[in-house]
This record gives sequence, structure tokens and C-alpha cells, in this order.
Amino acid sequence: MRSTRPNSLLSVFGRSIITSMIVSLAIVVLSVGPVLGQTNTVSGAVRYVTDGDTFSLRGVERPIRVWGLDAPERNERGASAATSTLRRLVAGQSLTCRVHDVDRYGRIVGQCFLADGRDVAAQMIAAGVAREYCYFSGGYYGTCRGN
Repeated sequence: MRSTRPNSLLSVFGRSIITSMIVSLAIVVLSVGPVLGQTNTVSGAVRYVTDGDTFSLRGVERPIRVWGLDAPERNERGASAATSTLRRLVAGQSLTCRVHDVDRYGRIVGQCFLADGRDVAAQMIAAGVAREYCYFSGGYYGTCRGN
């Protein structure tokens, strides 16, 4: 004759673990799914240029630091040339920036493109007013030693 005793402790415990795992997986999928589906870009018209590798966009709260670009600092030779070149390149333009990071100063670090597809960092490097920031770019623009 069949046993009518209730489920053993092991089977109740096993079902509980499986149920918990399924619920946990569902929570992870539901919380990560929207993030994976989002494009990680910011875009807008340039509001102002801060220096040779930083600017602000209308509608974007944080300043944008151009990924892969190293322009001279304000107190360094060539800083005004880099700033004025970036200003001429992007002033009044609409840009789209692929977000790579947020730096220690709270700036968005992004690879930025003009509406015609030109890469802002590549244009600045080609103009000779800034260098590729090889440590972060990994040689993306092809100007780092060993490329």
C-alpha cells in the first residue's frame, strides 16, 4: 500500500531551493534586461566648450570628456589652440557620444561624433592640437607606439 505520509524534509527543502533560484533568476533577468536594451549614448547640441577635450551638451547634466583624447591643460603650451580648435569643430553642432565611463570628476567620458559621422577625437588628433590618450584608447586611433 502507498505511503500517505507528507513529503520528506529533503524534498520540501529541495523544492524551496529550486523555487528560490527561479525567483532570483527572474529578478535578475527583469532588472538587467532593460539595461541591456538601452543604448549607452548621450546626444545634444553643444552648449559650450570648456577646454581642448571637454564640453557640455544641452540637456545633458554632466560635462563630456572626449574619450581617447589628451589635449594640453589650461596652463600648458598649446592649450588655447586646442580649445579654439575644438570650439570651431563643435560649436553649435549636434553630437552623439558613446558613453565609455564617468571619470573621477563626474564627467561623462564618451567617444563623440559629429552629425556627419566624424569622430571628434580623430579630428583633434589630425589637426595636431591634441594627442591620442593611449592609456585609455588602447591605440584605437593608431598613433600610439607599437601600433
